[in-house]
Amino acid sequence: MKAGLTVLVSEELLWAIFEGALKLHPRETILLLRGKKTENVIKVSELVIPPLATYGQGFTSLPVHMLPMDFSIVGTMHSHPSGNLTPSPADLNHFFGLVLMIVGYPYKGEENMAVYSRSGERLTLQVVKP
Repeated sequence: MKAGLTVLVSEELLWAIFEGALKLHPRETILLLRGKKTENVIKVSELVIPPLATYGQGFTSLPVHMLPMDFSIVGTMHSHPSGNLTPSPADLNHFFGLVLMIVGYPYKGEENMAVYSRSGERLTLQVVKP
């Protein structure tokens, strides 16, 4: 894991992500992550449904040119219905923002979620409980 960089996500957002992924399963889903980076912490505060996204079996995509200019987007989240949390070469080649969050089936807990940097390094993920 990349030393010093931590991604914070609330437990409430975590369960919203899992619920959305489960509803589209076995298709992949994609969301934009809105938040803020300070020093070595990226705090995800909101989820944004991207306009005109495609949700398919084995892929998901979004037309980046259709996104509004929004500097609060810190990355993307997408699901891997296979349960594999490792980013594919396509995931890394279509990286958008600072982080890539991947959630995997069965979408039930922190062990079904990972966060990566643009270079594919796994980052520290911390779920903030209320």
